[in-house]
Amino acid sequence: MNLDHIRLQIDTLDQQLLDLLNRRADLVHEVGIVKKRDSLPIYAPEREEALLLRLLGLNHGRLTETSVRAIFREIMSAALALEDDLKITYLGPEGTWTHQAAIKKFGHSVHYAPQTNFADVFDQVARRAANYGVVPIENSTEGAVSHTLDLFVDSPLHICSQILLRIENGLMAAIPREKIRILYSHPQVFGQCRAWIFKHFPDAELVEVSSTTKAAQIARDQADQGAAALGGPLAAEMYGLTLLESSIQDRATNTTRFLVIGEKTCPPTGHDRTSILFAIHDRPGSLVKALQAFDHFQINLSKIESRPSKRKDWEYIFYVDLAGHCEDPKVAEAFEVLSHHCSLVKLLGSYPDAGE
Repeated sequence: MNLDHIRLQIDTLDQQLLDLLNRRADLVHEVGIVKKRDSLPIYAPEREEALLLRLLGLNHGRLTETSVRAIFREIMSAALALEDDLKITYLGPEGTWTHQAAIKKFGHSVHYAPQTNFADVFDQVARRAANYGVVPIENSTEGAVSHTLDLFVDSPLHICSQILLRIENGLMAAIPREKIRILYSHPQVFGQCRAWIFKHFPDAELVEVSSTTKAAQIARDQADQGAAALGGPLAAEMYGLTLLESSIQDRATNTTRFLVIGEKTCPPTGHDRTSILFAIHDRPGSLVKALQAFDHFQINLSKIESRPSKRKDWEYIFYVDLAGHCEDPKVAEAFEVLSHHCSLVKLLGSYPDAGE
């Protein structure tokens, strides 16, 4: 078979694919009409994950799991844009890891609105100026993002999905490596690359800025002063910097977990995670008794984090991630027992425990 014949077959298949995608788009439009009529949320993470898992099970060709997910992520992104003018707000500016996490979840077809701080992301969704928000919650190297945890205390919003994103930081600059005197980056990135910095730039001045994108901008504008930045390759591309070294984080598996926040939590999928917060009574043994509620019903806790309540000195709020859905009988019973030992119990959301 010659090259022209192969290309002709590809052209024919492309036309068939386009026809099928347009037929799918017509059906998606009908779904949007039904959802609006019945006041159902446009974005359904439980349906999305089930669809992707089904497609991966049907895939017996050359396409990898990563490729199948990437292709159908954009197909579903186009579908979301058809159903409604979906607006996603995130901790900006453009080019940050949070922006990349949002694109990984929602694709390129929806509208994105960057915010300058965590509170504005929550506020935009609460005021319905955006449909969903994306914020970081924890990093596998540096731990929890405290700003996000604190905002959940008074927010009416719920977690409806999560995103796991491998973070690969690099050294970027508009000058040769030997001329670098100052490194700019976000504090989390400095923490993730601490050993590499000590080894390769022990005498460099480290300057913390609000985002890796801001760091890249400074590295471009202040190159003559010896400025360079640590961050992702997208930031280097945006500001025309050379990526002098890739994957400089201290742990090869460096991963950040992001949350999608919205007005409603997610229905059960059979493989879920639930996040809650609670405050205990100021009595001896209260925390032990609270945690025994989960032990009694054999519910696995994957995370527990404490934060000052900021309402009373030496009062703490505990954030917990657990296996299961809030509608599961055992989880519901554990919450009932927990409430007897706590001054506050708040469900933050149940959502697919997917590692996409």
